[in-house]
Amino acid sequence: MTRILIVLCTFAVTATAAEDSWLKVKQLKTGVELRVYKKAAKQPVNAMFDEATDENLVVMIKNEQLAIPKDEIDRIDFRAPKSMARITKESRTVVKDQDTAAPRMPGSSPGPSTTTSSGVTFSGKGDFETVYRRMPSLK
Repeated sequence: MTRILIVLCTFAVTATAAEDSWLKVKQLKTGVELRVYKKAAKQPVNAMFDEATDENLVVMIKNEQLAIPKDEIDRIDFRAPKSMARITKESRTVVKDQDTAAPRMPGSSPGPSTTTSSGVTFSGKGDFETVYRRMPSLK
């Protein structure tokens, strides 16, 4: 009898953990990048999150909407949006005093010279994090 109670308690805890992680999937924002690992698939499905229901995960793949049944999903990873800007702009200005002893062009006056440069830096995307993992069935 005690063994049956332990198995039932373990099943209840496992089912609750799976439901809690599915609730996290439901709370993702539309447009979040996902990797969906389906049962017996060699490669994950790369998609954008649209919505999650109790039965399905609805994703966008190349402008097409696809519903993946929850019971076919082993794991879902998502890429957390970065809090920092992905594009960084920078500019630099250098002012140099011109040497008055240097030869000048006729009609020019000695004075400072200015050099300006600018650039853009693109930062990489964040790492994927697991948001859902199907719990193994107890048999």
